[in-house]
Amino acid sequence: MANYASRNLDPILGMMQDPNAVIGLGDGGAHYGMISDSSYPTFVLQHWTRDRAGARISVERAIQSLTSVPAATVGLHDRGVIAVGRKADLNVIDHDRLFLPPPSVVHDLPAGGRRLFQGADGYDATLVAGQVIMREGKPTGALPGKLVRGAQAAPA
Repeated sequence: MANYASRNLDPILGMMQDPNAVIGLGDGGAHYGMISDSSYPTFVLQHWTRDRAGARISVERAIQSLTSVPAATVGLHDRGVIAVGRKADLNVIDHDRLFLPPPSVVHDLPAGGRRLFQGADGYDATLVAGQVIMREGKPTGALPGKLVRGAQAAPA
């Protein structure tokens, strides 16, 4: 709520437009049962590029802010852009259909632990390492991803 002190999101727009800013949100799951930060990429695309009354940011700037900028900031030089030799992790998005339904409680943690789940509509497909892992919000069963530890070298 600190960024909503003026009862609008105008201060956040100023921060997002600063060339030195890296947008991001998450607490590593420490508060799964109380908040759900997983919707922020969809919120950025839905609110800041399409639905906001007043000043907006371009879709191109939003995508860059959600992909290549944070990837480079944390040393993941093999991802964040579409290029030969890079990881083929992509979302195919129907921008007009982007929508965040209300969060719901699910009990899928070990021992039936609860967490908040935030779904999203408008994602036609999600690809990881070039394989479709989600289509229309449903898993395909493909699991080509792997754990990444530390900075990754840029492709040659």
